[in-house]
Amino acid sequence: MEILRDYKVHILALLIVLVCELIGKQTLWVVTVYPMLYAMIIGGFFSLPKFKILATKNMNNASSIMLIALMLLVAKLGVSVGPKIDEILNAKLALIFQEIGHFAGTILLGLPLAVMLGMGREAVGATYSVAREPNIAIVADKYGLDSPEGRGVMAMYVCGTLYGAIWMSILASAIAHLNIIHPYALAMGAGVGSGSMMAASLAPISDLYPQISEEIKAYATAANLMSSILGIYIYILFSLPFASFLYNLITRRHKKPEA
Repeated sequence: MEILRDYKVHILALLIVLVCELIGKQTLWVVTVYPMLYAMIIGGFFSLPKFKILATKNMNNASSIMLIALMLLVAKLGVSVGPKIDEILNAKLALIFQEIGHFAGTILLGLPLAVMLGMGREAVGATYSVAREPNIAIVADKYGLDSPEGRGVMAMYVCGTLYGAIWMSILASAIAHLNIIHPYALAMGAGVGSGSMMAASLAPISDLYPQISEEIKAYATAANLMSSILGIYIYILFSLPFASFLYNLITRRHKKPEA
């Protein structure tokens, strides 16, 4: 009940949402910037200790409220499986195999590199997924956001929000101009499970292939749906346990035997 009485957090969050929604979605060159990005920047600014706007108690309360909001988000994604089941089945194996890219790129490549750079258990939360909202909820439920895994997934969420759309837009534009990959494959690659990243990737691809822009959007949407919904079960049942196992395996091999 103390969390619900923290009116400073509620009022500040409401004001930030209103300001960000008034600014709205903006397009800069080929990069689409969403209100979520403004909210992250403004919220981070207000939470800086030197401004003394929010105390540690307020931040802890905000973290607890976020857990509730994330649970509602996951429930919303879960009930959306039924209406979209035909679309998922029509996506065929090509869209399902894209999840292999998440596994190979984030865990097999990212986790060993993170350990080499000195990360601890934070590497598990940071590399087991693309670190979007459902992935935060999964880690929060299993480990808690105050755990090393929770700090890892939150760090990647912030980085993905701040830089992900920009990076995806530049990468999609560069690869599309090489003309070595079919535009449908590029569209599928754009659907990584993040609406902002998908939109940023679609802009340069659609501009390059305007005659099939609708088909490109359809493939990207289906891929994004697959990553957002089916990916949740893959993350829970396979990716997170495997990332933890791989981390333990790597760190065990690097431990020096006691004299």
